[in-house]
Amino acid sequence: MSEQIKILGVKVDKINERNTLDKIEYFLASDRQHYIATLNSEILLKAQKDEEYFHILNKADLSVADGTGLKLAGLISINNIERIPGADLTKKILRMAENKKLKIAVLNWSGGLSKKKDIEKALRKKYSGLKFVIENTERDFTNFTETKSLARLREFEPAILFVALGAPYQEKFIYHNLNKIPSIKLALGVGGSFDFISGKIKRAPLIFQKLGLEWSWRLVMQPKRWKRIYNAVIVFPSKFIKWKFINRFFYRKNVVAFIVNNQNQMLIVNRAGDSDYWGLPQGGVDDGEIDNDAILREVKEETNISSIDVLGKFENIYKYGWTKEHKKREITGHKGQRQTLYILKFNGEDREIKLCPWELKDWKWVEISELINESDEMRREAYEIFLEKFRSIKNIHT
Repeated sequence: MSEQIKILGVKVDKINERNTLDKIEYFLASDRQHYIATLNSEILLKAQKDEEYFHILNKADLSVADGTGLKLAGLISINNIERIPGADLTKKILRMAENKKLKIAVLNWSGGLSKKKDIEKALRKKYSGLKFVIENTERDFTNFTETKSLARLREFEPAILFVALGAPYQEKFIYHNLNKIPSIKLALGVGGSFDFISGKIKRAPLIFQKLGLEWSWRLVMQPKRWKRIYNAVIVFPSKFIKWKFINRFFYRKNVVAFIVNNQNQMLIVNRAGDSDYWGLPQGGVDDGEIDNDAILREVKEETNISSIDVLGKFENIYKYGWTKEHKKREITGHKGQRQTLYILKFNGEDREIKLCPWELKDWKWVEISELINESDEMRREAYEIFLEKFRSIKNIHT
């Protein structure tokens, strides 16, 4: 297993191209399915605003640094990360598949630069012995269910699937659909890699590639990409510096939901993971977000609950620190969390509750008197304070 580091909370493998190809050989010989994430600055920025996408990227079997921004972030962190461009990796996997006589499939965005016929022509010319199929699809989130494309891919039985939908669509498609095509041993999102193979876009001169200046070449060739390039060149470095060097001195803003139903019971949830960790729903406040919006968003994201009334709010009533090795510190970079408590009344029915699968694994209503006993030991000190605040609210409303 290769060494990994975290950049903006997303794992990145410290691996060179040769070892990457060796690992791919291992994946193809394995009896289970694998997927590779080819990461760049823009992808990591998207993951900061999309919890599902963040989860999916961190579940990848291999995460390689496609963009120069990640290499620079690694160097700042005193970690030498080799850049492995997705376009180059795609070509090497195609050649590997041809030599091994493995079938490959390309799921191509119908609205992209390269059309199905363009990719077919290029593959026949450059990889004459390759067995392949190209399927076009729309770039949205409705293709996570059964489609004709999935049925045709199953029938073709490819060993390798290239998904060229762009982020985050391609990684989400793989995550939700890989197990529906049992023949696939390896899947990877490749963005616009086939635009280079088809000749629709020219790669930057080698000197630009070696100096990490491909973004400037892309800006000249595709000026419409200016916003994406701005995010990669300006926004990402500032986010990384804040995450790596500034957040460690501050507590992250966090909101906690004390949800009570009509039977005067309260909702506790069990965090996803190998061991049980029961407690109140809670989550971080995003940059620029107000607490009142954050609590409604977090409750909705974690439990699907929207039928609630706010009975009370207690700002910054508890804070706790994280060790340097704590998983959350690796994700946000903060020294700990500063919590604001919301007392909420649930007015819906239990069938409304649907848990976020990568955050939670179970839920239950408990008597308020049992909150402390039912919750994880690490949370009991805070929950004693929260109970006092709840009782003060209850007295006001009786």
